[in-house]
Amino acid sequence: MMGSARLDDKEMRQTYADTILELARNDDRVIALEADLSSAMTTSRLEKELPGQFVNVGIMEANMMGIAAGLSIVGRKPFIHSFGQFVTRRAFDQLFVSLGYAKLSAVIVGSDAGVTAEHNGGTHMTFEDIALVREIPNAHVYEASDSYQLQYLLKKAYKEGGLHYIRTIRKKAVKLYDENETFEKAKVLRNGKDVTIVASGIMVAESLQAAVQLSQMGIEATVIDMFSIKPLDNDTLIEAAKATGVVVTAENHNVNGGLGSAVAEALSENFPVPLYRIGVRERFGQVGQTEYLKKVYGLNAETIVKEVKNRLEVVI
Repeated sequence: MMGSARLDDKEMRQTYADTILELARNDDRVIALEADLSSAMTTSRLEKELPGQFVNVGIMEANMMGIAAGLSIVGRKPFIHSFGQFVTRRAFDQLFVSLGYAKLSAVIVGSDAGVTAEHNGGTHMTFEDIALVREIPNAHVYEASDSYQLQYLLKKAYKEGGLHYIRTIRKKAVKLYDENETFEKAKVLRNGKDVTIVASGIMVAESLQAAVQLSQMGIEATVIDMFSIKPLDNDTLIEAAKATGVVVTAENHNVNGGLGSAVAEALSENFPVPLYRIGVRERFGQVGQTEYLKKVYGLNAETIVKEVKNRLEVVI
């Protein structure tokens, strides 16, 4: 586990393509499905090497869910990729009925999560994908924080079967972990006594930065990478809440239905404490570079520091 701000050696999309290629080489049941985005996700390499295990369905995401369902029925292991809004918002009924309701297995990867969609703008900026997939009974919902974690989660989903949704960015993330890490429970990256910050995806690195700034102010924060949003690691969350008494969540997603809601639900039913959710509130996406959009939507260390201080003043 690493706490520096050094970027991963390769982009998340390269990690996805490399991992699927490795799985496909070793198991001819693995089939990669793309909706005309093989260049964007670098899976064109798999298409060239193993054309019999790659299907480009064109810009027909709903149809892609049906194809994946058929493949699953005959024992194949489909991996579905498109931008997050296309595999959730656009194809939700097919995702829900053809895969979820039918109790079939597929790994769905939604890329360009939240503000990282950048120049693709508001129509491509999904702030609600986690909320949608959380509503499917027995679905697993993850948000990958760095390249190694993405690789681990892909292999974990492949081994377990069932319906899995993995949310990710396409470019380089801040490196948090090394190959010795496992991801079966939430990762406590920093321990503190005053507040618990629960984050996922790109907000984990921002939360670690915020924790350093807070420490300089005499406030010690626990930072948890809650990469699994469903199922949520209630034990780790509640233990931290009991130790600190205050919880702040941070996500590159709408505060309703995502990580913040999942944490609020768990705490309200098990150990209620003061809670504030950092994320997108009643806004659509827009064009801009990621760092600019983080400031616009308050998805950065500065906002985390401000809201932690506000929560602690309320508690005091």
